Amino acid sequence: MRSAFRLRSGKLRRHIPVLDWGRSYDRNALTNDLFAALIVTIMLIPQSLAYALLAGLPPEAGIYASIVPIMLYAVFGTSRALAVGPVAVVSLMTAAAIGDVAQSGTAGYAAAALTLAALSGGFLLLLGIFRLGFIANFLSHPVIAGFITASGIIIAASQLKHIFGIDADGHNLAELALSLLGNLSQIHWITLVIGAVSTAVRVWVRKGLKPCLTGLGLNVRIADLLARAGPVGAVAATTLATGLLNLDAQGVKIVGAVPQSLPPFTMPDVSADLISALIGPAILISVIGFVESISVAQALAVRKRQRIDPDQELIGLGAANLGAAFTGGYPVTGGFARSVVNFDAGAETPAAGAFTAIGLAIAALALTPLVYFLPNATLAATIIVAVLSLVDFSILKKAWIYSKADFTAVSLTILVTLGFGVELGVSAGVVISVLIHLYKTSRPHMAVVGQVPGTEHYRNVLRHEVITEDRILTVRVDESLYFANARYLEDCLYDLVAQRPNLKHLILMCPAVNAIDMSALESLEAINARLAALGVDFHLSEVKGPVMDRLKRTHFPGQLTGRIFLSQHQAICALSDNLTPAEQKQKLTS
Repeated sequence: MRSAFRLRSGKLRRHIPVLDWGRSYDRNALTNDLFAALIVTIMLIPQSLAYALLAGLPPEAGIYASIVPIMLYAVFGTSRALAVGPVAVVSLMTAAAIGDVAQSGTAGYAAAALTLAALSGGFLLLLGIFRLGFIANFLSHPVIAGFITASGIIIAASQLKHIFGIDADGHNLAELALSLLGNLSQIHWITLVIGAVSTAVRVWVRKGLKPCLTGLGLNVRIADLLARAGPVGAVAATTLATGLLNLDAQGVKIVGAVPQSLPPFTMPDVSADLISALIGPAILISVIGFVESISVAQALAVRKRQRIDPDQELIGLGAANLGAAFTGGYPVTGGFARSVVNFDAGAETPAAGAFTAIGLAIAALALTPLVYFLPNATLAATIIVAVLSLVDFSILKKAWIYSKADFTAVSLTILVTLGFGVELGVSAGVVISVLIHLYKTSRPHMAVVGQVPGTEHYRNVLRHEVITEDRILTVRVDESLYFANARYLEDCLYDLVAQRPNLKHLILMCPAVNAIDMSALESLEAINARLAALGVDFHLSEVKGPVMDRLKRTHFPGQLTGRIFLSQHQAICALSDNLTPAEQKQKLTS
């Protein structure tokens, strides 16, 4: 009875992690979490407003999306440092998705954002329940890096209209560039000054403030935290200047009135037409958001030797997005910048996120009048500086040096995203990743091997000085065998056999073969039959246990003209004519 209770309790803690870390929560953790929450809250207030602007939503939507979702993730998520909320790439994808079904600024647009969050949350939740987190692995790291780089460029370009104080739109870089160039004559110079100064200050704060503070003798950690919170100074200064100088009356666009309220209860639009239009983008947003979030969570967990459960992370992020859907938000995920700040500020547990949500709730109730005169140009500067740190063209050089296939994937993902928009870009990334995998595995590396003198090791004849025999050919295949490479295996083996008229034995060495599907099995049977007609025995060596178990369920081992050897050396000893007396005895007794 007691063991059954412990089992149920363990399962409950696995699915509701707060029951696990909450048991050991103490005063020290509380102090650290409160301090981290204070730092992150200060950073998130302008950032949340900025990302809502990027998504084409009212500024308060960014704050709403940062309250209940954080609370829900704190209950269901496994990362102790991940900070969940609006992020740049997901905000851009949200704008691209709902911009096709509703006009920005309308009630329909906000309702579509809620529906998108609900669909994304539901999809993530299903993936987590059925433990399907591996689906995200279909996006390779180079493709993700290329997509984020291209998205960063598009996001930065989309914010230039706020820096210049002009009207411009477009879903890709070409459209944005043409729209910006066509309206340059309408530049609002006061707005440009505000935007340029805000951008310059943020860049300097990011790179120069910390060395300046440490040079004045400040503690390194405190200097780092102040540097991360430093951009708030630019927000305060430009807001104060705009209000005192009445710059809004001179054409500077400002945030304006933000409702003083907690997140409202909202209902997504569940009309069939809207759901069918948004289900595809919701899936893409879910996958991209999950990949970004899990990457950040795992990187931070390693630094404290903690463990992240990807499937439980899906449930945590799914719950967060559903929370956003019913509280006036839009799709959210774990953000890199805020999570790093949360970690560096000393967050011990997900409770830091919950305290951050409380801080944002207080801000929503009491501090929103303070951002009335906040210029849109300042928020645009916030976004530009944040996303340009995501742009990494060095991935192209690394991919070119290491793998031309990966370079092709990165390049095409960047070009498609820049040329056709984020949705086609990420779709292309998925397709390219799968195609490259199929291409690589459809033409597996195969090597003719021989014995390294004086050892029981067998290596590629093109790389090592090895011993071979005319009557015995050993081919090592370095890939699992399945439908995409079965015919390639046949062709390669037939070509090698045709070049050796004295051949009597062909050994397929399988140390890297983790699976053989039905198509590959049929190819092995065809190879066996064709070699038998040529008077060549077909053997296998070093077949892995699980693969051998499957082969034993078929007639193939009984039909094989040769044998299946435990090791390659055993095969050579058994088949070679040049044996030592001890090996002759082993052959007779085997």
